[in-house]
Amino acid sequence: MRRDVLVGLGSFLIVMALALPSYVLAQVIKFPLSRSETVTLTGTGMSYFSPARDTEVTGADIRATDTLTGDPTAGSSSVAVWSQLSYVYDTTSNELVQVTTRTFGFDRRTAQLVGCRCANVDGNSAIAQAGLAGPVFPIGAKPATYDVFDTALNRPEPFGYGGTAVVDGIEAYRFVEDVPPTRLGYSPLSSTQPEYATIRRVYWVDPATGMLLDVNSYQKSYLEDPATGAQTTVLYGGDLQATPASVRAMVKLDAAERGKISLLRTVLPIALGVAGALALIAGIVLARRPRGDAGSAPDGTPVPAIGAAG
Repeated sequence: MRRDVLVGLGSFLIVMALALPSYVLAQVIKFPLSRSETVTLTGTGMSYFSPARDTEVTGADIRATDTLTGDPTAGSSSVAVWSQLSYVYDTTSNELVQVTTRTFGFDRRTAQLVGCRCANVDGNSAIAQAGLAGPVFPIGAKPATYDVFDTALNRPEPFGYGGTAVVDGIEAYRFVEDVPPTRLGYSPLSSTQPEYATIRRVYWVDPATGMLLDVNSYQKSYLEDPATGAQTTVLYGGDLQATPASVRAMVKLDAAERGKISLLRTVLPIALGVAGALALIAGIVLARRPRGDAGSAPDGTPVPAIGAAG
C-alpha cells in the first residue's frame, strides 16, 4: 500500500511541477487590485501659458507627479480599476501648470482597457478609453508595437518597440510613442487659432512583469495661425524625465513582482519536481523488493496455521 501512495504522490508532484510555469502561473500572476505609487518627473527650461499672468512663461523648472491608486472594491478577479492623478507644477515661480485626472479599468494580465462605469478622463465619462492602460503593459510583453491610451489626445497611439536597455540591472524593453504635429481642436484661449500638439514618450518596461521602470516624456502644445501656419503661443512644452529616486522606487516594486514570478516559474517547479522524483523512485524500489513467504519462518521452517491441530 505504501508503495502505491509514494508512486501516486510522486506522479502528482511531477505534474504540478510541469503545470506551475504555464497554467498556474497564468492564473496566479496578475496586476494587483490595490495600488499606491507616485512617480515624479522633472524638466528644466520649459514653457507654458500662465492664465494667472496672461502670458507665456519660458525657462521654467517643472515638476510633474503621477500618482496611481487602486480601488479593490471596484475590481474583480480579472479586472483592476485604478485612478491616476497627474499634477504639473512650476517650481521656479510656485505656480500650478495643469492637472489631469483619470479612472480606468483594465485586464489584470493583458493590461487592455475594458469598460467600467467609473471610467473617465478629467471627469468626462464620454471619452472612450481603448488600447493598453499605459501605466502597465502586458505581463510577458513582446518586442512588438502596442496601442496605448494617451490622455493628451484622448485616444490610443502606437508605442513601437525600440530595442532593449538595462535599468538598474534589469533588462527592459524600450517602447516609443512618436506623434507628429496633430490638430486637437480649439483651446479656450482662442476660437480662431487651432491647437496642435507633438508628443514623444519613451517607456522602459520589464517584459516579465509588464511594469514601467523608467519614463521620458516630451510634449509641446501650441496655437497656430491658420493663415500662415506659424506658431503663435506655446501652451505647454518641454522634456520631462523620471527622477533617480522614482526609478529606484519603480524598480523596487518590479522586483517584488519578479520574485513572485521566479518562485512560481523556477523555484517551486524544481522543488516539486525533485520531491516528486524521489517519491516515485522510492515507490518503484518498494515495488521491486521481493516479499517474504508468509507461511515460513525466517529459517525456512514451516509455520503452522493458528488453530491447526497438533
